[in-house]
Amino acid sequence: MALAQNRLIAPVWAKLRTKVGVRFTRFVLVAVAALATSEILLSICNGVFHMTATPAALISTFSGAAVSYVLSRWAWERKGKPDVLRETVPFWVISGMVWVILWLATKLGYHMASWLGLHGAKHVLLVDLVYLAANVVTFVLRFVIFHYVLFTDRTTAARAAATGPDVVPPATRPAPSPAEAPHSAAAGAAAEATGPATASPVQAAQKPDTGKRDGAKRATAAASSTGPQAAID
Repeated sequence: MALAQNRLIAPVWAKLRTKVGVRFTRFVLVAVAALATSEILLSICNGVFHMTATPAALISTFSGAAVSYVLSRWAWERKGKPDVLRETVPFWVISGMVWVILWLATKLGYHMASWLGLHGAKHVLLVDLVYLAANVVTFVLRFVIFHYVLFTDRTTAARAAATGPDVVPPATRPAPSPAEAPHSAAAGAAAEATGPATASPVQAAQKPDTGKRDGAKRATAAASSTGPQAAID
């Protein structure tokens, strides 16, 4: 039994330790904090101030969105001043779309409570449950948009583009253009043709006189070979 549990838990734990898993775990905490803020304010607007569905959904949803925005920057490790055009404006546009969904869910909860004739705490509880169900639906959608669009790691993408296969590595000589190729080939052939035939004066001075040495060796060999024969004659 324990072995089977380990086999089930190990893959899940491995996925949670990846980059996406860490961000997802953090976003779960962000969503819980934002949802708690929204639920509390929705209950206060509905049960204490007896607001209608539209203002109650507006206050609760955008209060939760403010909490979500601040904590989402922590979840995706964003530091410093936020990028207004790439982060702030798109975030609130997405929050506006989410608000429409949650507003419709809040109105549905109000109508359901009215149809069932619920009042007081039961009315508030039913509206909160419908609002919770709508948040669960939008949770996955928000995570996908935040991770792959809004808070995507642009520095890594730029670095990957800069170090792609089309980039010439440092200290690498680029290939000559088609117009320069014949001149480069002619220069290389001339260098190969004249290279071995030319030698510096120092190398010429250091080169031994092989002809004189060969002549001396032949004379010595001839003298040694005729010496004993002349003595015999």
